[in-house]
Amino acid sequence: MQQPFDAYLDIETTGLSSFYDDITVIGICLANAGTGGHSRVIQLVGDDVTRANLLRSLRRVGTIYTYNGSRFDLPFIDVRLGVNLSDHFNHHDLMRDCWRGNLYGGFKAVERQLHIPRRLQNIGGAEAVALWWRYCIDDDREALSVLLEYNKEDVVNLMALRKRLQRFEYGPPLSQ
Repeated sequence: MQQPFDAYLDIETTGLSSFYDDITVIGICLANAGTGGHSRVIQLVGDDVTRANLLRSLRRVGTIYTYNGSRFDLPFIDVRLGVNLSDHFNHHDLMRDCWRGNLYGGFKAVERQLHIPRRLQNIGGAEAVALWWRYCIDDDREALSVLLEYNKEDVVNLMALRKRLQRFEYGPPLSQ
């Protein structure tokens, strides 16, 4: 029997309200320890952000990992796509593990505290929204490319965060 994948999930949106704003990108990094730690990234973009495509992308997943996904990503997906991922998968919010290790702040702040590298600097949620609108309004393919690279770094770095936290679980306390 094949071992289920772990999924590291992050969404990009047009704003913070799941009732008024849309999901622009769903990024998923699928990893399977049984394949020597290999992973692959799936990104659903624009019109491809559907319930069917999301569930198809997650079909062999056991656990979904997020950062603040309990309060943002999963509820947003539930409202916009009509699927409560917690009903179908185990969900683990890495933000809570960070709190236990005295690591606070947004995901980028925790990355800096743990020295998890990021190629794209100075891009956050507001810039991601602007990149999406530049793509939609001006057909700016470079803006879409940057947005997708930003999202890819998010999901890949979620996997790095989990590994870093596991290393400290029974070792020395985390420091800021």
